[in-house]
Amino acid sequence: MSSLALYDTLTRTSRPFTPIKAGQVSVYLCGATVQSSPHIGHIRSGLNFDILNRWLTKSGYEVTFIRNVTDIDDKILQKAVTEKAPWWAVAMKYEREFSDAYAAVNVLPPTYEPRATGHITQMIQLMSILIERGAAYAPGNGDVYLSVRSLDSYLTLSRQKLDDLLSAEDSEGSFKKDPRDFALWKGAKPGEPSWPTPWGDGRPGWHLECSAMAHAYLGEAFDIHGGGLDLIFPHHENEIAQSEAAGYAFANFWMHNAWVTTAGEKMSKSLGNSLLVKELLKQVRGIELRWYLGSAHYRSMLEFSTEALNESATGFRRIENFLFRAVEILGTQATPSLSQGFIDAMNDDLAVPTALATISESLRIGNSAITAGDMKAIAASANEIRGALEVLGCDPFDSAFAGATTSAESGALDGVIQLALA
Repeated sequence: MSSLALYDTLTRTSRPFTPIKAGQVSVYLCGATVQSSPHIGHIRSGLNFDILNRWLTKSGYEVTFIRNVTDIDDKILQKAVTEKAPWWAVAMKYEREFSDAYAAVNVLPPTYEPRATGHITQMIQLMSILIERGAAYAPGNGDVYLSVRSLDSYLTLSRQKLDDLLSAEDSEGSFKKDPRDFALWKGAKPGEPSWPTPWGDGRPGWHLECSAMAHAYLGEAFDIHGGGLDLIFPHHENEIAQSEAAGYAFANFWMHNAWVTTAGEKMSKSLGNSLLVKELLKQVRGIELRWYLGSAHYRSMLEFSTEALNESATGFRRIENFLFRAVEILGTQATPSLSQGFIDAMNDDLAVPTALATISESLRIGNSAITAGDMKAIAASANEIRGALEVLGCDPFDSAFAGATTSAESGALDGVIQLALA
């Protein structure tokens, strides 16, 4: 029997996973900054770590899974100006869109989903510790900065050199002791929301938020911290810096998912190449979109194309149709089980492409069994396929997908609802 090994970005190695507390796993995933509608690049991260969550649970662990919401940020404030709406209304609007998108592709709700603005007290406490330890300073204008020169180590995650950061533009003014110091807290500005602190009114810096929330829900040390590749620097690097400077062990494993790309470029709203989840759900079902987004290894880039999406959806329907035929033949739904090949693949750093190959083999055997009328073999294949799909969040018998409508039916229903609300 294989045991779980995960790739750790910090050590650049795949190593055996052993939780800090036996039988329990604590995970913190950097969630959305809710300043625009979710595109499939956003949702891929949540989906990849949902597969991790499901596999840990299937492996017998009790999982505490935290996925935060960044509901105060420069981009949110800018969007509020553009939309001529209160910043909190903008944040809530897009938070709901993210929740709907996660649900559409069957991403399980996290154990807790804390908002940054709900944890100002914890942020102030963390800053107090850092200032007391000489790792942070308040220049008197309401800002609070972390002093990178005070750190025993820095840039261990991204493996950059501190001197290489000297040329970075100092966009936060001239109150820093060192241009590479980063903001824990930003002093109040006219027209922006602010909260009182002992060092002046202001709002939190992005990096401070996640450290404070991770500590609040998971303690001083936890098992896994996750997020996208683009968060390695500066966000996760600075989380490590401020947490370790406060005396916390922080995360034991660092896991990062790769991007969805189009024409070789990272999908992002700023580049104008993003594909919104709600638009793609007009083309394929949620279960088919999930199958497609989850089919690549989480550390591999996923190059999007409509052709690839449609081919993936067609392939999934073949698997789904086999399970439906098995029900007709056997008179009952398959009982989920897992092949050893699937288990070994998932224990190898969530090697989903290898796991999918075991599903394809079970499907081949199952279809041959239908032709031969071999009821036992049909049941065995159906059980293995359903068990694998359950782990991958693509079980067609899952209540999350029960009664799913076609795109046309869904659009018609949406139209009726909009008329009723008009």
